[in-house]
Amino acid sequence: MNKTVNQKAWLLVLPVLILVGFSAVIPLMTVVNYSVQDTFGSNVFFWAGIDWFRDMLQSERMWNALGRQLVFSGIILAIEVPLGIFVALNMPKKGFWASFCLVVMSLPLLIPWNVVGTIWQIFGRVDIGLLGYVLAKMGVNYNYTQNVIDAWATVIVMDVWHWTSLVALLAYAGLQSIPDAYYQAAKIDQASRWKVFRFIELPKMAGVLMIAILLRFMDSFMIYTEPFVVTGGGPGNATTFLSIDLVKMALGQFDLGPAAAFSLMYFLVILLISWVFYTVMTNLDKRDGV
Repeated sequence: MNKTVNQKAWLLVLPVLILVGFSAVIPLMTVVNYSVQDTFGSNVFFWAGIDWFRDMLQSERMWNALGRQLVFSGIILAIEVPLGIFVALNMPKKGFWASFCLVVMSLPLLIPWNVVGTIWQIFGRVDIGLLGYVLAKMGVNYNYTQNVIDAWATVIVMDVWHWTSLVALLAYAGLQSIPDAYYQAAKIDQASRWKVFRFIELPKMAGVLMIAILLRFMDSFMIYTEPFVVTGGGPGNATTFLSIDLVKMALGQFDLGPAAAFSLMYFLVILLISWVFYTVMTNLDKRDGV
């Protein structure tokens, strides 16, 4: 008896493929096209080959922006992941207060990025902002528009406030999946709080933590709206991260060829580092037997 093959199911996938084609593939091919050509306007293009890629690799401006971006992402991960785990460990597990904490933790995630930037821009101002006013009254010379350290501190604290909830909620979901029998066995064995965390809670959170780290790395590495609204990339170029530098190059200077090459290299860096993160963390899980 011959089995009937029905390929009509592809029709259900077709709208998704068309949507992805318009939203991702076609724009990507356009960027690739611009990256190997030069133009002086009026839709007149000249072949440039790999010249723009060579110029970007030799550009001190791009390497400086990449360095700032790596430092920012490293600081964000070093703060938000441990802080999110700490918050998740101390959240109630059941009852009214568990629901209340979940709602409160979700609130920062509901605020649009540009609104977050506007909130902190006003919040940190010395003349009308609560934070700036309080620090000024305490004798702290705080000004995120003129001081590099203040600008970095403001952007970092803003991102921690906005996105630590994501790590906490993911870690909390991992903790909720642990059966009570595990804790009962640990109590019988008189295991310390650290051993319970190390051998029960942390392995069970490994999967969701891997997702949290990947999401936070990609988001922090592509951050644009919040620091642009708050500092505009300043003072000077102190908070000009890769995304801000790319927009300045493409829209401010209208260097479409270099900007297209820059964006492709930007994409490959994110893809490479995310793959390294995923590979390392997956190998750690296999080694620990999780």
